[in-house]
Amino acid sequence: MDPVIPIALLSILLGAVIALLFFKTYFIKRKSEINSIAKPEPQSDPKKPTKPAQSVTKKSHAKPHSHASDKDQNKRHHSLDLNTLKGHGDSVSGLCFSSDGRSLATACADGVVRVFKLDDASSKSFKFLRINLPAGGHPVAVTFSDDASSVVVASETHFGASLYMYGEEKAKPTNDSKQQSKLPLPEIKWEHHKIHDKSAVLTLVGAAATYGSADGSTVVASCSEGTEIKLWHGKTGKVLGSADTNQLKNTMATISPNGRFIAAAAFTADVKVWEIVYSKDGSVKEVPKVMQLKGHKSAVTWLCFTPNSEQIITASKDGSIRTWNINVYLLMGRYWQQRMVQPCSGYVWKLGRFWTQLTRPMMAKSHGWSGLLRRFQRVLDRPSCWPQLVLTRK
Repeated sequence: MDPVIPIALLSILLGAVIALLFFKTYFIKRKSEINSIAKPEPQSDPKKPTKPAQSVTKKSHAKPHSHASDKDQNKRHHSLDLNTLKGHGDSVSGLCFSSDGRSLATACADGVVRVFKLDDASSKSFKFLRINLPAGGHPVAVTFSDDASSVVVASETHFGASLYMYGEEKAKPTNDSKQQSKLPLPEIKWEHHKIHDKSAVLTLVGAAATYGSADGSTVVASCSEGTEIKLWHGKTGKVLGSADTNQLKNTMATISPNGRFIAAAAFTADVKVWEIVYSKDGSVKEVPKVMQLKGHKSAVTWLCFTPNSEQIITASKDGSIRTWNINVYLLMGRYWQQRMVQPCSGYVWKLGRFWTQLTRPMMAKSHGWSGLLRRFQRVLDRPSCWPQLVLTRK
């Protein structure tokens, strides 16, 4: 018998025993782990866990109520907070009140312009008119035209900015009382495309032209992100004029409540003001630049006119808010252009430097005497006692 065969059989038997021992220990360990997982934790009373579950469900029901109360408290954080307008599907990019304050138009990024009726500001819900813009356009600004039933909307597309004027369609006479109760749907009265080439519209402001020989119609000013500002007739859509800031890019522009001035903030710290000159028939004759407000140390971020159209309030990146009396600036600007010389008995004063802030006094020089002249406003209030004014350009 070959001696190799018993050695091979012994090796096979030994390997089988070792494998059997390995699998036995593995299965014993695995079984102990399964038993430890399946074994429940010791509890004093199996019925007690149901009570916390009930309390959890009660708490979950109580959370929405407390959350709603927190929302109400956050909403009423200010004493002047009256209500919240709901119904927008996206962020609001522009809004405007009507002249009577009873309507509010909003431009939303969801492509819809809404006109809310604010008859009762404390009401729980508000009726609103929904205006869907043509496909592909997104409203960025809105303003009212002649009345609360007509709005001018600035829309932005990939090809440039467009203007749409929506007005109420005249309802046809009918005997149906239900149809008479419905509000007439707005329709497009006029539209213009690529109003500032490919530039977008930053602001859109309208005002009734009531100054001088103006006919009282609404003038709409559109400010582009470039340097151009255009004037439009609110009812007909006719281009009335334009202005250019020549300052790289605009920040915003607005029009005075009486439709006389246009003010624009741009890249620099200066504010430029134009006057809308009306002819005798009420049409716009020209739009010349009449003044430039200097004094801010950094760019102006926002500006507005006071209700009487005699002052401009500006906010700047330099951290200051300033009020400018444009009536004084306009008056002195006219004398500047005419080089007016008014004789007066006594000393002869030469006014050489005008300060941009009206609260600061002016320096005057007269025949070897140097000192402070009365404040700028006092000089203008007493024209009969004006000294000789020699106003020249620098």
